[in-house]
Amino acid sequence: MHRRALLGASLLAPTVLRAQTLDRVRIALFNVTSVLPYYTAIERGIFARHGIECVTQTLQTPVLIVQAMVSGEADGTSNLVTLEAANINARRPGSAVFFSMVGQNSENVMEQFVVRPNSTARTVADLKGARIACAPGPANMAAARGCLAGAGLAPADYTLTEQPMGVHVGAVQSGQFDAAYTLEPVATVGERAGVFRRLETGVIAKYILGRPEGKAFAAGTGFTQRFLDQKPDVARRFALAWEEAITLIRTDPTTRQYLTSHINVPAPLAEHVPLLAYVLIKNFTASDRQDMQRFVDFAVRQGVVRQNVDIESFIRAL
Repeated sequence: MHRRALLGASLLAPTVLRAQTLDRVRIALFNVTSVLPYYTAIERGIFARHGIECVTQTLQTPVLIVQAMVSGEADGTSNLVTLEAANINARRPGSAVFFSMVGQNSENVMEQFVVRPNSTARTVADLKGARIACAPGPANMAAARGCLAGAGLAPADYTLTEQPMGVHVGAVQSGQFDAAYTLEPVATVGERAGVFRRLETGVIAKYILGRPEGKAFAAGTGFTQRFLDQKPDVARRFALAWEEAITLIRTDPTTRQYLTSHINVPAPLAEHVPLLAYVLIKNFTASDRQDMQRFVDFAVRQGVVRQNVDIESFIRAL
């Protein structure tokens, strides 16, 4: 009996070891609030339960995420800017394929214009003559210009300067800039510090989509086509973990603590940072598709995306 037990244990051992082996996935990200599902899935052990170990690559701009995915240094991304994905897919199809999107508007706040508290500006149209700092990358610069144009301002009516996210608060506070087109959580940090006053939020939906109640799907989560072809089951399990994480975010406010531990939002402010609308492609509605296509078409007109791109070519339900 003892020998049989030992034999049985030895036969089971390889299976147990295989079950404990996690598939590594290299994820490139940009540290803004849209990464919350990613860190939630790591910290709550959701990825691990689905047999996945993530290798995090924190990069300073969306352009660097694109470069990492194209070069093969990253398998996927937690939050690549949609227009950057559209642009690279126009030139290199399959560079980034999204299975989940980040929806933004005045209720699910990410992009916004902020001013100093003593500013006389009350709407974006009042930024005529302003020096405006802008979130980094061609896509953010184009979105800011598009919103300003939608408010009736011509390029000669303001100056717009790309600035790293980490300097927005200090740059406005010092008087170097009068306003900023900024992202969360920087906007909440600046507001709570008394440096910013929110001028308008959800500006892409309002001024570019022309539907304040619509969603600006300005970033997405996904993989390279190469990874999807080589490891479809790993991608499927990652997507299941992602869905579990976004469900948890909606129901458990303690997940906001990961904004503090991973992207340095002061703990007392984490509960005040707005939550985004995370929407899986499998749950996309017809109006969601129309909003996303309209945003990409805007980028084509602005010259940010070099040719017409059908969003169906780089979104996929997993």
